[in-house]
Amino acid sequence: MSKEKAKEKEKIETEVEQEVCSTEESAVEVEGLIEQESQEDILKAKIAELEDKYLRASADFDNIKRRLEKEKIQAVSYAHEVFARDLLPVIDALEIAMVSGENQELDSSDLLNKVKEGIGLTVEQFRKTFEKHGIVLVDTNMEFDPNFHEAIMQMESEGKSTGEILQVFQKGYKIKDRVLRPAMVSIAK
Repeated sequence: MSKEKAKEKEKIETEVEQEVCSTEESAVEVEGLIEQESQEDILKAKIAELEDKYLRASADFDNIKRRLEKEKIQAVSYAHEVFARDLLPVIDALEIAMVSGENQELDSSDLLNKVKEGIGLTVEQFRKTFEKHGIVLVDTNMEFDPNFHEAIMQMESEGKSTGEILQVFQKGYKIKDRVLRPAMVSIAK
């Protein structure tokens, strides 16, 4: 019987050993699953963090875009503010001229001379303000150029070559390189 007990004991030990091995393999599998779940949790957390950063960056971009659009609209709306402010002294000079002419007892020739002088000073103020803002007269002391001049009349002229400007009917102006208004001229045939 001792052989049978020894065989039975050996069988039990083998079964226990197999059970232990199986348990160890299960433990390793469980650890692997836990580690895999842990990595998945880390990845999910990282994805959530990146989504949050993306949403914040997108919201910041939209806010900046709206702010820049608002600033652009304001810049366009108030673009002429400096120019208008520089023209205020010209308007003041014209208003002073109107009031001073009423209050003075002058004969007509003196009054006319003063008005001419005032108009001349006012025109000079306009020219200085224009020059300050890059607005200049179109040159008419040259040959006709359709980019800067508008020919409203052609005339025969002795001593003048074809296309040469004879007379200026209305002065032209340009701002930097862009024509505001072409000069109206007559040219030689």
